[in-house]
Order: sequence, then C-alpha cells, then structure tokens
Amino acid sequence: MFFLSIILIIFLFIFVSSGIIIVKQAEVIVVERLGKYNKTLESGLNFIIPIIDTPRIITWRFVEQRGDQILIYTKGVKRIDLRESVYDFPKQRVITSDNVTIEINALLYFQITDPMKAVYEIANLPEAIEKLTQTTLRNVIGGLSLDQTLVSRDEINTKLRLILDEATDKWGVKVNRVELQDIIPPTEIRVAMEKQMKAERDKRASILEAEGAKRSQILEAEGYRDAAIAKAEGYKRSKILEAEGQAEARLKVIEAEKKALEKIKETVKDEQKSVEYLVALKYIEAFRNISENSNDKTVFMPYEATSVMSSLGGIKELFQKK
Repeated sequence: MFFLSIILIIFLFIFVSSGIIIVKQAEVIVVERLGKYNKTLESGLNFIIPIIDTPRIITWRFVEQRGDQILIYTKGVKRIDLRESVYDFPKQRVITSDNVTIEINALLYFQITDPMKAVYEIANLPEAIEKLTQTTLRNVIGGLSLDQTLVSRDEINTKLRLILDEATDKWGVKVNRVELQDIIPPTEIRVAMEKQMKAERDKRASILEAEGAKRSQILEAEGYRDAAIAKAEGYKRSKILEAEGQAEARLKVIEAEKKALEKIKETVKDEQKSVEYLVALKYIEAFRNISENSNDKTVFMPYEATSVMSSLGGIKELFQKK
C-alpha cells in the first residue's frame, strides 16, 4: 500500500509538471485541445491540461555549417521563433528576356507575425516561402535583359520584396528584405563582358592621353605667348625708359647751357658775344669728335670756322680784361 502511494504521488507529480510550460522570449507555442486550436502560449510561465492539451508540431527549416559544406534540413518543432529569420536559398538558373541563362543566389529576411496563420494556413511554411521566392524571381528576371539585371539589383530587390510580402501576408509572415547575393552569367558571356570592359578602359585611357597631350600643347603655346608678351612688354618698357632718360638728359644739358649762357652774359655783358662763344665751343667739340673718329688723319676745317675762332679769340680777350 505504501509503495502504491509513492507511485501515485510520482504519477501526479509528472502529470502536473507536464502541464507547466515555460516559453522563452520571442517564442510562442500553438496549443491544440483534442485536435482543435485552443490558444497560443506567450513567453513566460503557462499552464495546460496534460493529455487533453498538446503543442502543435510544425515543420521548420535549419541550416548548419559542417566544414566546407552547408547542410540544409527540416525537422518538426513545437516552438515558433518570432525573431527575423534568414533563408539562404541555393543557386538557381533563370533566363533573362534576351535568352541568357544566369545563376542567382538570393537571401530572404522574413518574420512570423501571426503564429496561428503560419501553422494552419500553410502546410510547410519554409518550403512554401522558398518555392514562392524561386518562381517570383524567375518572373521578375524574365522581364529584364542581362544588362538590366546586372545594374538593377536594388530595383529587383524592391520588386521581389513587395510581391513576396503581399503573397505571404495570408500566411502570417512579413517579408522585410530580399537580397540578391550573386548574379553569375555563363562563362562565354563573362569572357565577352571582360573583353568589352577592357576595350572600354583602353578607350578611356586613349581619350585621357589625348586630352592630356592637347592640354599640354595648349599650356605650352600659352607659355610661349606669355613669354613673347612679357619680352615685348620689357622691350617696350626699356625703350620708354631710355627715351625718358635721353629726354631728361637733354633737359639737363639745356638747363646747364642756359646757366652757362647766363654766366657768360653776366661776365661779357654782350649777348651776341655770348652766343658766338657757345657756338665756337660746339665747333671745337664737333671737330674734336671728327678728328678722333676719323681713320683719315687729314682733317679739313670749313671756311666759316675761322670767323668762329676769331670770335672766340675776341671773347678770350674780354675775359682777360675782366
């Protein structure tokens, strides 16, 4: 009897404890009562009626990294994760509008917003999302050419997200983002694209080289022009300064002669004699220059020079008398 009581107590303990369920944060459990939906257990401490209430098992997709290989498998789970999940779909072959077969690897970020719909509106949610993504991707890429596909990733991502989000809304799923990881054209297309890129780079290099040569010639011509202008300006300035110097020198000479003439006038008291004196000095200076610069040693003096010399002798007598 005592042994039977112990067994009964243990059975009651197991029975009661099986009705206590602790749900982690960001997780829920869908509970069925006699095969029909009863309630959704939120995070925290929850109680159910053992045997009568049972958690619903759903199929979920898992990805594991084992060495260099990525293992994808599915298994039944009782707890539904409400956090954002990532599906890395395997590469698939799609055909563009210009009949080029390419391989695309897509990433899908989604989140379960209604666990009840995710369990009862679709039989296998991960597989359904994967197949829907693949077919939608084929439809979107099929309307684009290869060049448009390669340069329109953002546009494709946005279009995929809108279509998938609308289609999965009745499953209680919110598609947050779709990303195209890799777009791989065929080998011959890649080779042709590389040749095209190389030709384009060579073309740009030739254009830049020609532009550089053109700019260099322009700068060289501008340098020659500026140098010629500067040289002409310098020559012009030097001539102006030379003329100004000669003019100033002549003014100085005239000023000196004027003062000399005034001095002579003061001394001689005869204007005519003063002028004759200055003219005689000019004659003497001119004759001296002629005699010094001439290769011929014979110098003929003009007849008028004698009168000038006589005037000079008379003025000399006046100076001596003074």
